[in-house]
Amino acid sequence: MIRFKYIIFLLLFSFTTSFAQDVVVTVNATDGKKVVLPYIYGRNNSFANSFGTASSASDNTFFKEAGLRFARENGGNNATKYNWRKKISSHPDWYNNVYDHDWDVLSQNIVTNVPDMQVMWAFQLIGKVASNKNNNFNDWSYNQSQWWSGCTQNLAGGGTVNTSGGSTATVNGNPTLYTMDWPADSTAEVLNHWFGSNGIGLNPTNFQYWDMDNEPEIWSGTHDDVMPTQITASAFMDKYFAVAKKARALYPDIKICGPVTANEWQWYKWGSETLYINGKYYSWLEYFLKRVADEEKATGIKLLDVVDIHWYPGESADADVLQLHRIFYDKTYVYPGANGVKTINGGWDTSQTKEYIFQRINDWLTQYFGANHGITIGLSETGINSTNTNVNSVLYASMLGTFANNGVEFFTPWTWKVGMWETLHLFSRYAKNNSVTSTSTLENTVSAYTTVTSNADSMTVILVNRDLSSTHKVTVNLSNFSVTDGTYNTIQLASLPTTETFVSHNSNALKKSTVTVSGNSFSIVLPTISTTAIILKSSTAGINDVEASLADIKLYPNPAKNILNVDLGSKTPVLTDISVYSLVGKLIEAFHYNIDGNTALKINTEKFENGLYLLRVKNNGFSGTKRFCVSK
Repeated sequence: MIRFKYIIFLLLFSFTTSFAQDVVVTVNATDGKKVVLPYIYGRNNSFANSFGTASSASDNTFFKEAGLRFARENGGNNATKYNWRKKISSHPDWYNNVYDHDWDVLSQNIVTNVPDMQVMWAFQLIGKVASNKNNNFNDWSYNQSQWWSGCTQNLAGGGTVNTSGGSTATVNGNPTLYTMDWPADSTAEVLNHWFGSNGIGLNPTNFQYWDMDNEPEIWSGTHDDVMPTQITASAFMDKYFAVAKKARALYPDIKICGPVTANEWQWYKWGSETLYINGKYYSWLEYFLKRVADEEKATGIKLLDVVDIHWYPGESADADVLQLHRIFYDKTYVYPGANGVKTINGGWDTSQTKEYIFQRINDWLTQYFGANHGITIGLSETGINSTNTNVNSVLYASMLGTFANNGVEFFTPWTWKVGMWETLHLFSRYAKNNSVTSTSTLENTVSAYTTVTSNADSMTVILVNRDLSSTHKVTVNLSNFSVTDGTYNTIQLASLPTTETFVSHNSNALKKSTVTVSGNSFSIVLPTISTTAIILKSSTAGINDVEASLADIKLYPNPAKNILNVDLGSKTPVLTDISVYSLVGKLIEAFHYNIDGNTALKINTEKFENGLYLLRVKNNGFSGTKRFCVSK
């Protein structure tokens, strides 16, 4: 009888326990080496809320501690009718009311408090911007400014509210009462206002990226007060070219980012229009790229630097959410939310279920612009629908790893959830600045994202386990990177609570442990839905754990006038050699500096002539060179 019960127990156990498959990861430190662009560590609306109030000192410190490098601050829909001269904007998601929104002050606040931050604003292409605040709908009197389904009714300009809710007012307001014309030269002139000899003194190196407005394919919905009928794709291209040419003429070094598509459907469709050129059908993004390429060839003017798109997936089931990073490059991934892609050939093709949208864009870029075109890709808005903190964290990790591997220019999620600050901090602080090839025997469940320093003396292997129910033992084999046998540090995000845990670089949810490396190999057990970083040093380096990396070195202001501040981004005291060279390699000055984690080194540049210089940093943990400019 006892033996029978024991057999029953074993049978039940076999049906209720998940046996995880072991995984082997192979890392090749010299294969597929590609620079990781720091602006994938970005976010929307960090330094201002939707009504333009600047961030606090504590917020600024928080962003620096988290490792935020890129801030898209234009506000999305609120950018379309922004008037930089009057510093006001019409808010389409709030009755079209006009409010103060001072991009000048916000920009000055950011670069003063976070001087190495790259900030993205936007040009206005729709042709109308806010003109005054005198014709707002009195939302306070109506319902004490509470959100309700009628917030998108067109009530500014004397409209009559539809108390039943929804987006249609009983009587629409008159947009001529609160908007004015805004041609291409008006929107581009903000560049002179900010950077010109009579401007407010902003440094253009902090404001290189400019969106070409926002989600133009749906203007007849989001901005139906000034565009009740959607313009044609060709008419939009005319607006795009007019602004791009004006902006490029004023400041050639800016990065023009477009077309800032709204979502998956709009990647392929411009409204209900069927796009043909010489009898060939084009999906919207392909049409856009062909039109830009044709215009560049005709004029000799570069009109696009970054293909910028938005994406708001509808998936909310955890298993689906954890696979969403595959939509960008994976040609085998059958995406459950595939919709617009079914129209890619002009009809409705149900066999089209694989998006690989960034790979499609790369293919189109090569086709229409030729090889070595220099145009990159960015994702400036996206959202996550999962309510699971660990799922959100792991999806974000998967996207950061995928974008690092493929040279994505920038990444700024719009929806920000608990778990993402922790993940941002782990990647931006501990990943190195060059991605290399990692392969997994169970790629869709367990992935490795590996980065190395420029001189390949340090490596970070980040392992992501997307399994919702099972741990996995992972063996990592390293090639073309020699590691001395011994113990190395790991940091891990797992079992995150539902409330925010990230406070600072020194106060967060990272769990520290170690792995043992033997014969250029190590094994580690990964918890369910977790992200784990293993920090390795080559056998030629002197220490096992380095907090700072070359990407953490901050030089500001750059260009420098009298003083160049050098912040090494490390809390670990270590003696560091800092040398300044001319571009031809002549030593100008040298320092020995003991990092204390609080005070930046100040280099007096008054005696330097105007021009470019190289700053060399070397200590036991890393070495590298950054360029700076002196301009008096």
